[in-house]
Amino acid sequence: MPRFVVLFHETPAGSARGKHFDLMLEHDGVLRTWAMEKMPATGEIVAAEKLPDHRLHYLDYEGEVSGNRGDVRRVDAGVYYVVEENATTIVASLRGEKLRGTITLDHDDGEPHRWRVSFSPG
Repeated sequence: MPRFVVLFHETPAGSARGKHFDLMLEHDGVLRTWAMEKMPATGEIVAAEKLPDHRLHYLDYEGEVSGNRGDVRRVDAGVYYVVEENATTIVASLRGEKLRGTITLDHDDGEPHRWRVSFSPG
């Protein structure tokens, strides 16, 4: 079963993107990654930005990010399976330490990198 991780990314002062959470889903040898403004919570929609795929190394990594891009620490990790996926939506069942339920990522058709993330426990 593929793995996922949520990292808290503390960025240096003056960075274009401030502190955020990175949701990373293992897929075909890479981590599909979204930067979220906060952890998804039941009943909330969280804005997210699709980032380039990351190395699998981040599934188990905590510490300084190269290139003076701050540091990351793990806030959740586990396994998941895809319930549904198409060009605009990914629905996955997460079995993590904190996130246990269904996460839905919906692509904003007007913006190529903008997504919305929602979570329901279960």
